[in-house]
Amino acid sequence: MGLCLEESLRLTVAVLMQVTGESQRSVAGVLGLTQTQVSRRQSGAVSWSLRDVDVLAEHYGIGALDLLAGPTRACEALPAGRRRTVRTAARGTGR
Repeated sequence: MGLCLEESLRLTVAVLMQVTGESQRSVAGVLGLTQTQVSRRQSGAVSWSLRDVDVLAEHYGIGALDLLAGPTRACEALPAGRRRTVRTAARGTGR
């Protein structure tokens, strides 16, 4: 049996944060939440809301249905300019 929608969304958000190089703190800022509130959503202690899905989809430049379809679909829909590059990753590590 596959992942339930809640689990899939948590995984998708985690993958998008990794691919774009964003932290929970930056995602929290987009959503108007605290880092702790995002952490609780990512741990499953609190559910993501439909508003959260809409805001996250807009933030990542993908459709809400792409976000809900899972990490593979969300990453395929993610605009190339939103992806972290090797150069961006190196800059973030102080190189």
